[in-house]
Amino acid sequence: MDSLKGKNILITGASSGIGEAIAREAAKAGANLAIAARNLDKLIVLQQELEEAFGVNVVVIATDVTKEEDCHRFITQSIDQLGSIDILINNAGISMRAPFEEVKSDVLRGIMDVNFWGAVYCSQAALPQLLKNKGSLVAVSSVTGFKGLPGRSGYASSKFAMNGLFESLRMEYMSRGLHTLVACPGFTASNIRYNAKLADGSVQGDTPADESKMDKAHDVALDILQAIRDRKDFMLTNKQGRLIFWMNKFFPKYLERTIHKAIAAEPNSPIKK
Repeated sequence: MDSLKGKNILITGASSGIGEAIAREAAKAGANLAIAARNLDKLIVLQQELEEAFGVNVVVIATDVTKEEDCHRFITQSIDQLGSIDILINNAGISMRAPFEEVKSDVLRGIMDVNFWGAVYCSQAALPQLLKNKGSLVAVSSVTGFKGLPGRSGYASSKFAMNGLFESLRMEYMSRGLHTLVACPGFTASNIRYNAKLADGSVQGDTPADESKMDKAHDVALDILQAIRDRKDFMLTNKQGRLIFWMNKFFPKYLERTIHKAIAAEPNSPIKK
């Protein structure tokens, strides 16, 4: 029997991309879900599809993770309707693409509010239940959480902060049975680049990358769920991520020059030559 069957899994940012894919695969495995995002209409469509296809209980809660009260409501309503929490997956996230010298501080603050503070609010609210059930606390971070990218300073900062938070929580609660996973996908085909913030806070609306060459959200979701089953501490999802991880340890300067060259070659690159 799948170890996820009958578990109660909470997922933020579940209306698209990796979050939606995790919801689909978790429901397929027999888990009950509470899914959160700002777009209630998309969540309802997903709820109906998963309940009909897999016969699981799916709770939908419109949530803006930048608001602490929304996060607490997401957790409390999930407990009320599902009975408990076994796994919390902090997946909600937004990106940016702009030169640091031009980007407005409000844009950087907004990135941090979603990616870091949203995870803080949800995790703190869910922690008592997760400790009670010796459950799993998951951060969907990024390769950019251990190696910054030019033009993505706000995104990288938020993911570095996320990694530090969850590594600290792992050590803080390791004697109390809490499983903490930091999942660091490589570049994944999703709408995160289309919705990336520009220097003035407007939405990019396009992607400078070839999405067809990136990992599929479905595959990343499967990797994350397997890492939860195996109660892993850290996870890289593809060869590119593993290559960056190890090159950063042994050849950091070469890696930085390579990354600089690649991003400088992007259409409308944020790097000033």
